[in-house]
Formats: sequence, C-alpha cells, structure tokens
Amino acid sequence: MYEDKTLVCKDCGNEFIFSAGEQAFYAEKGFQNEPTRCRDCRMARKASRPAAGAPREMFDAVCAECGKATKVPFQPREDRPVYCSECFAARRG
Repeated sequence: MYEDKTLVCKDCGNEFIFSAGEQAFYAEKGFQNEPTRCRDCRMARKASRPAAGAPREMFDAVCAECGKATKVPFQPREDRPVYCSECFAARRG
C-alpha cells in the first residue's frame, strides 16, 4: 500500500527515506504531515531541548499590580507589565 519516499531534511538539506513502515505508523497514529527532518536532525533537535520536568530558568520581577517581588519563567520587558501568580489569576478569572 505504501512505498518508500525520498524526502529532503529542512535542517541539513540531506535526502532521507520515509519508509513504507514509517508511513503506515504515521497513518495509524493519525499524523497528517510527513517528517521534515532526517533521523539525525530529529535526534539532535530532541537532545537540545530541556528534558521534561527539568527546572526552568526563572527571572526576578516586580508585580505591576501589587508591587510584590516575584519570579517568572520569561525575561521581563520594560514595555509589558508582569504580574505575580495571585494577581495574574485574578486578572484572568
């Protein structure tokens, strides 16, 4: 039903084979897009991401609502307000 396809990796530009077995697996899982990276680039990309459950880098900030010192998981910018978790939750709900 499926035939091997030759695809081009969007990271390194090398050709790689998208095998019939991989295509069947993708179809079984309901994936609609073909892979865009070769195996080596997929593994390198996966290895460069932080592991699940790894501690995130936190940044010091001052809440724009209550003035309390807080930590946030992103680098605060001067042109955007930052809120502590309590003020953020109150603004959302």
